[in-house]
Amino acid sequence: MNTAATLRVKTTGLWLAMLAALVVAAVLVMQYGYGYAPCKLCLTERLPYYAAVPLGLIALFSPERVGRMALGLAALGLLYGAGIGVYHAGAEWGFWPGPSDCGGGTGANPGQIGDFLNALQSTKVVDCSIAALRVLGVSLAGWNVLASFALASLAGTAAARP
Repeated sequence: MNTAATLRVKTTGLWLAMLAALVVAAVLVMQYGYGYAPCKLCLTERLPYYAAVPLGLIALFSPERVGRMALGLAALGLLYGAGIGVYHAGAEWGFWPGPSDCGGGTGANPGQIGDFLNALQSTKVVDCSIAALRVLGVSLAGWNVLASFALASLAGTAAARP
């Protein structure tokens, strides 16, 4: 048993869980505290972070081999999230079109046309091709690419390093 490797996996699991939870907390504060409604791609970009928190905790509390597998899965998921972020940021900059169904649905199945019209009045439609906020000239999707890739690198390095 290599105690240095085990400690590295557990430490990385702790950092991964904390940083992914911090990203989730930040976007939830922006959504519910400041009123930035997420689009379909924004919600999809959150999924790897939702998975990274428990996978980081698994790495923290499990044997080294299981921890490495959890970190490897987290790294793959976060790379997927970075890819979605690149697609989203490219759509915001007009490099390619975003999804045709982005922001168009209410998620409800109204029974009557009057219910549908009422739902439309209270639903805020968010377009994936328009950046809701830019920080230092980079949209939130662009920042997601950087955060996802950084966390994927952290998790992947610890998972692959003997």
